[in-house]
Amino acid sequence: NLSFVDILYTSVTLPKLLDVLLTGDNRISYISCLSQLCFFSSSCIAEILMLTVMSYDRYVAICHPLHYVLLMDRGKCVKLVASCWIVAFSCSILITVSTSTLNFCGSRNINHMFCDIKILTLLSCGKKKMFAVLTYLETLLLGVCPFILILVSYSKIIQNILKIHSTGQRKKTFSTCTSHSIVLLIFYGTLFCMYMRPASETSEKLDLIFSVFYLAVTPTLNPLIYSLRNKDIKNALSKIVTGKICKTYKP
Repeated sequence: NLSFVDILYTSVTLPKLLDVLLTGDNRISYISCLSQLCFFSSSCIAEILMLTVMSYDRYVAICHPLHYVLLMDRGKCVKLVASCWIVAFSCSILITVSTSTLNFCGSRNINHMFCDIKILTLLSCGKKKMFAVLTYLETLLLGVCPFILILVSYSKIIQNILKIHSTGQRKKTFSTCTSHSIVLLIFYGTLFCMYMRPASETSEKLDLIFSVFYLAVTPTLNPLIYSLRNKDIKNALSKIVTGKICKTYKP
């Protein structure tokens, strides 16, 4: 599901950006712009919620290992993932419908890589304060609150790890959370820098830089970070490399 989310919001934004760069046609229709906003916001919210669920999964696995099968059975996992998608699309539809009520009576040049609620609010003629409040509330409820839950989960995990007397077991337990924590730092760091800063004309360049991170850098790093922590992936890669070397230098 996390992989699908990464594919979804890069597929929503990057193809149009590549089309603009290759053809020079930088026009986008109003319906396409709203559609892009809808699917991007839904995938972004879904990733936040899934990362939160994954932190809870780590907490249960490390702090309550004997109860893990009972607390995180297949049925509960399916319900948690389904809830992430339902909440994400519901909030996304609300955001898109609210954005469709904006009036654009001035410039319609979007100085951004995709149709984002923040840049559309800057271009609108009225209701800017209301939409600024909406953006902050959305970030608070769907960004800060899940982030606090993640911090609580990891604080419990760290407390539990510090109680382990074996150094080897402690390192092994820490390594299970390393990949997840790296993704969280990159994703949340850029997201907060993007949406928690007040909207202004001078912040557009910084917004473009931060957008590159969560549009391209984070989805690219996610499979590398997660797969390189997997022993099976490492063994498969080493066999491929070793096999090529042996074939090349075979007498």
